[in-house]
Amino acid sequence: MTVAETAARMGRTILVVEDEPTLRETLAEALADDGFHVIAAADGRAALTRFRADRPDLVLLDVMLPELSGIEVCRIIRAESPVPIVMLTARGAEVDRVVGLELGADDYVTKPFSLRELTARIRGIFRRNERQATTAAPQVVEIGRVEADLAGHRLLRDGEPVALKPKAFELLAFLIRNPGQVFTRAQLLDQVWGYEYAGETRTVDVHVHWLRNEIEADPAKPVFIQTVRGVGYVFRREG
Repeated sequence: MTVAETAARMGRTILVVEDEPTLRETLAEALADDGFHVIAAADGRAALTRFRADRPDLVLLDVMLPELSGIEVCRIIRAESPVPIVMLTARGAEVDRVVGLELGADDYVTKPFSLRELTARIRGIFRRNERQATTAAPQVVEIGRVEADLAGHRLLRDGEPVALKPKAFELLAFLIRNPGQVFTRAQLLDQVWGYEYAGETRTVDVHVHWLRNEIEADPAKPVFIQTVRGVGYVFRREG
């Protein structure tokens, strides 16, 4: 790690929300060793208190928590802030993962996981946010009846705001900025989610499904976000 990278990380605070003491301490130690400032909470209500008091730069959030579930905590935090949220879920808890994504979680990690993979994903999220912060030129793009305000992170249909999950909008913005280019699911995960991802590519399919429901006249026959069989997805600006 370079001196500049260390300094950047030391300015970032991560809230670790985990009710199992040993895992909570392990996560806090690993993240601190990686250069982050770490605060912790053992239940959902304490998590909200710490979040509102300390305003961390990222929340690492277990799904199964006492007092308030991680799903409920995610919902409340997302209503208050665009802070990145990484959820920890039990192996095979597909419903929890999908609900978390629907509520606006940026990523999820399935237990058991490697600390190296977790810290790599967190670093990737911060890198992706930095890239977005330096993206030039506010831009409004028309997609049929829909307008995408890339700078304002807003989607309008016939002039009315469309509720869209943050990560889904980021995926749409990336595709819009790269029209006609075919991307694999792994490439989209790397570019939008901010890390090299091996294995769970269904995340991209879920977000594409949400986008098609909002921007396509017939989501079953998409003309803007098209599937390239055996490869991935491509955005066609003219449909």
